[in-house]
Order: sequence, then structure tokens, then C-alpha cells
Amino acid sequence: ALFRHEVGYVLGQLQHEAAVGELAATLARTTESAMVRHECAEALGAIARPACLTALRAHATDTERVVRESCEVALDMYEHECRQDFQYADGLERLRPPP
Repeated sequence: ALFRHEVGYVLGQLQHEAAVGELAATLARTTESAMVRHECAEALGAIARPACLTALRAHATDTERVVRESCEVALDMYEHECRQDFQYADGLERLRPPP
């Protein structure tokens, strides 16, 4: 499981769309280690393509807590990757009224 976890991590770092199908399939595989599924979720968030969003939303209510929480983080990463803003954690900035 540790090796598969590391593979998921590397695929997320590469951010290549070709990995989306296998990452999504592994995330969906409930017989897979939660550690591996968690890393697949984070990798999908980093890749940030529409198919990633579908997979992450589908598992945002997973029975495994670590998978569920990883999907939540990955959805935030997805939003960050798709936005043009530089700042990642800009919650307070979003609340500021426009000039």
C-alpha cells in the first residue's frame, strides 16, 4: 500500500491529465487502502480537470473519514488550481468588500 500511495503522490505532482482515470478508479475502489485512496483524492485535486471534480464530489461522503476529508481538501485544491488568484488561503480576502 505504501508504494501505491507514493505512486499516487507522484502522479499528483506531475499534474498530468492522463492519470485521472486510474486515480479516480483507485479512489472508488473501497477495497483499496484508505491511505492510497486519500493520496488519489489529493492527486485529483492537484490535477484539477473536470473529471477530477466528478470523482471528488462522488467520494466527498465516503465512509472512510480520511478519504472524505481528503476529498474536501482536494476540492479546495481544485478550486485553487482553477482560479486565477495567486493566494491559496484567502478566506478573509474574499470577505473584504470591493473598493
